Amino acid sequence: MPPEAAQGSLRDALLKGADTLGVALNDAQGQALLGYLALMQKWNGVYNLTAVRQPAEMLTHHLLDSLAVLPPLRRHLGGRAARILDVGSGGGLPGVVLAILEPQLEVTCVDSVGKKAIFIRQVGVELKLPNLGAVHARVEDLRLPPFDVVTSRAFASLVDFTRLTRHLVGEQGVWMALKGKTPDDEIAALPPEWAVFHVEQLTVPGLDAERCLVWLRRATAA
Repeated sequence: MPPEAAQGSLRDALLKGADTLGVALNDAQGQALLGYLALMQKWNGVYNLTAVRQPAEMLTHHLLDSLAVLPPLRRHLGGRAARILDVGSGGGLPGVVLAILEPQLEVTCVDSVGKKAIFIRQVGVELKLPNLGAVHARVEDLRLPPFDVVTSRAFASLVDFTRLTRHLVGEQGVWMALKGKTPDDEIAALPPEWAVFHVEQLTVPGLDAERCLVWLRRATAA
């Protein structure tokens, strides 16, 4: 398939998938997401950002999978500006996608692999995303002002996720963990200081796998 046709096919799939998710993309957002996809593909060989290699699979497994969290996050924030921390962000998922779609969000991606943080910073420069930052650190060593939402995409168990990031979540802040099937065992293992207040099932267009969001907060803030 000629490059122009391939790009058009990706654009159509992105717009169709976003529409299915209830996310309206303007031209600039669509171009930015496809630009991000192209950067992932370009840098993947050197930086090993993802085991997924084909652009069409990257679109489904990464872009649409990340876009699926946007409507729930918008409902939670109700249009408010917020500080978002993406833990174990890897190549910037879902942090970069959130930064592209929601310019009022201040998004910080943290990863313990330096090359991945460098890549995310490069994405911010090339796509002109002043609201996107990246830090090379182990999250338990990170010292930053508290965040409104701390999110992760298959970073760790819920117990470890909350334990390692507890110092980074504001008193009224929440955790938003993107998981596969509902992690009942992980939820049962949580200490009483954390409260799961919602488990939301997600359907990602083109992805034949269970996905859900687990929302948590401090039990004392309930």
